[in-house]
Amino acid sequence: MDIVAHTLWAAAGATVIHRRRPLSRVTIIATVVLAALPDVLHLLPIAAWWIFADGTFAALRGYAVAIPGQEPGMPPIVQFFSHNLHCVMHSAPIAGFVTVVAWMVRRTLWLPLLGWWSHIVIDVFTHSADYYAVPVLYPFTERGFDGVAWITPWFMALNYTALVAVGAWLLMTRKHSGGS
Repeated sequence: MDIVAHTLWAAAGATVIHRRRPLSRVTIIATVVLAALPDVLHLLPIAAWWIFADGTFAALRGYAVAIPGQEPGMPPIVQFFSHNLHCVMHSAPIAGFVTVVAWMVRRTLWLPLLGWWSHIVIDVFTHSADYYAVPVLYPFTERGFDGVAWITPWFMALNYTALVAVGAWLLMTRKHSGGS
């Protein structure tokens, strides 16, 4: 799924949770940031290559919007770090490990991690074998589930229609404070 949709779904989820139990602004922002982070973090090696070496912004932009097999050429070390960051950030075992460690430290679930988990779960089903299948069981395997590619026009239309419907529902069902 695209970064904008990930953040919107996380914001909708945080809004629903906030209605049941108050969340701080920081918690809501952290949840939305963690929902976007898996698709941003793996761009950092490419951005570093552009800023500190002989890479270009065109290569960074090209990588960010590339379809499989049409990614711009990059040095092997940049490809290595970008690929592995992508795998790490889309891995349920790694997210599970981080969640357990956070639970042990805090003695409760750190709710912003739900943003990261939502990203992983959504991506498992919205990436296909032909369109960057998500390595959900990394580091045990890099194989991914063959879902529906989020970039498929009918799916994008359905996804954003659902986001609009959820947004409208959230607006219509919010409680107004104050008198009449």
